Amino acid sequence: MGIFSNIFSRKEKKEVLDAGLEKTKTTFFGKLTRAIAGKSKVDDEVLDQLEEILITSDVGTDTTIDIIQRIEQRVARDKYVSTSELHTILKEEIGNLLTQSGNEDTEGFDIPEGHKPYVIMVVGVNGVGKTTTIGKLAYQFKKAGLKVVLGAADTFRAAAVEQLVIWGERVGVPVIKQQMGSDPASVAYDTVNSAKAQGADVVIIDTAGRLHNKVGLMNELTKIKKVMQKVVPTAPDEILLVLDGSTGQNAYEQAKQFIKATDVTSLAITKLDGTAKGGVVIGISHQLKVPVKYIGLGEKMTDLQPFNRTEFVNSLFEGSNI
Repeated sequence: MGIFSNIFSRKEKKEVLDAGLEKTKTTFFGKLTRAIAGKSKVDDEVLDQLEEILITSDVGTDTTIDIIQRIEQRVARDKYVSTSELHTILKEEIGNLLTQSGNEDTEGFDIPEGHKPYVIMVVGVNGVGKTTTIGKLAYQFKKAGLKVVLGAADTFRAAAVEQLVIWGERVGVPVIKQQMGSDPASVAYDTVNSAKAQGADVVIIDTAGRLHNKVGLMNELTKIKKVMQKVVPTAPDEILLVLDGSTGQNAYEQAKQFIKATDVTSLAITKLDGTAKGGVVIGISHQLKVPVKYIGLGEKMTDLQPFNRTEFVNSLFEGSNI
């Protein structure tokens, strides 16, 4: 029974990933098919058009240049590369690029053994799906048999606290909160303290979703970290930055600002199902040297998936007919 359940869950996961990347795939390969129509080999004109397609797919300029250079080297080495081979070469080079970026593949929702409570501090601007991502993470951790506590440390917006409380009720996990305008660090302290007393496995702290000046952001997040460390010396074990994939290069710029302001250790890229800009995952993975840990592919609780480079690239290229 367990084997069949595992097979089904993998199949279901692949279907969600395929559906979530459908807009990106259709747009990208539609443009590429038109670009190589009537062409028999990969020449400078094809490469110029491929460069434009990658950039307009929000892969990013630096990553695009890297990909084009890799293909140019293969063309120079092999002397003749047909357009029918371009699909395979692109898939291989993007896969190699992501592998070399040092991002880890995550197979599930788990935490290091003997590390309890595992504290995750979540950062990101308003509107990126930060609180929703926290709710989905809580659901997945609980589904994995872990005891979860949430902390509503975004005390500047009543809607943020209310939304987190709703998610807590939906998932069935406790939410620690205080009055509007309370010190976020105080909420974080209470959350970690409560989680430790309850013997919780995972603590997820929501923080204020505004990208104000880097000094203010840094000071606030530093204060939150320091008060949590009074209870759990290693806290936070992870600083997860949530980005909206549908904003393309804006997500990349936000990531750069947050990485400058605090020690971001992992990334979650949301809303990939509603956009043709899924290429931003490739650029962010390659350029920022911070692991993309999760990707959001829909509204359902099960539509947040661990990011796996191989599965992502396979899904992106599967079924294309160039």
